[in-house]
Amino acid sequence: MKRLIAALTFLPTLAHAQDVVECNWQASARNLVEPWVENTATFSNGAVRLAKLDTIEPALGGFHLLVLSPPHAELGDRQCRVVTWENSMGFAMLDFQSIEAAYDPAVGLMFTLPVEIAAGPNSTHSAMLRLSLNQATGEIGTRVDLGRE
Repeated sequence: MKRLIAALTFLPTLAHAQDVVECNWQASARNLVEPWVENTATFSNGAVRLAKLDTIEPALGGFHLLVLSPPHAELGDRQCRVVTWENSMGFAMLDFQSIEAAYDPAVGLMFTLPVEIAAGPNSTHSAMLRLSLNQATGEIGTRVDLGRE
């Protein structure tokens, strides 16, 4: 019974949605992971750029995903967003080299990449970050599925 209660208590944490926030301190150029050629990629003929960010702290939550994409603002710049786990807590690991991209006209661009999320002071859970991007509206949808399937 105690295991069931512990599992039910933990479920809301695992189901918590990721945050997509406007670019802020996490999107600083000093947080771009090097080598840049391995940790940034363009899609949709260069209109969309994703990049891996590492803010170093917190130790089990320093990785974030930068998204530069249409729609363009009045001055011609793209929208800038950061995908993070929760508030300023990022992912414990973000496997940028394993990113997969697809396109569905009804949804837009879709990305999948392996991540790890903090599960406690010294442990993580493997998961898959799923991201959809509608370039016409700028809407970004995210979901994390536990396990890497």
